[in-house]
Amino acid sequence: MPSNDARILLQAAVPTAAVGAVAAVVSGVVAGGKGAIGAVVATVVVILFMGIGLYVLQRTAKSLPHLFQAMGLMLYAAQILLLFIFMAAFKNTTLFNPRAFAVTLLVGTLVWIAMQTRAHMKAKILYVEPDSGTPSKGDKPEKTGHSS
Repeated sequence: MPSNDARILLQAAVPTAAVGAVAAVVSGVVAGGKGAIGAVVATVVVILFMGIGLYVLQRTAKSLPHLFQAMGLMLYAAQILLLFIFMAAFKNTTLFNPRAFAVTLLVGTLVWIAMQTRAHMKAKILYVEPDSGTPSKGDKPEKTGHSS
């Protein structure tokens, strides 16, 4: 993974993990041990889903740049749909507190998206690849156009 991609992943995952830790403490106080477990599971799910999505998006950007925007929109829609399906599947579980799980999942997803957006806006990513065939300083530039 190139350094910009790893940096964006790190700048999104660390705040999400921090928010997940705070949510686990708050859920543990409010809902007991099952609340803390629900918050931890939700944090892991968010980091996994969004991290895999970021990886897929970066791979698409490198191999099929013309599909990048459409792939990004489709990927976010699919991620949100999968998160809702995941929430619905564990709605009535007794393994952990579903309310703590759902709230942490929602907050973690919003934090991930906000931090990924922030990291991407601050990154100095070239949107045009420099051409390796450009003339060097020793070469004489080709004259084009009208000379008067």
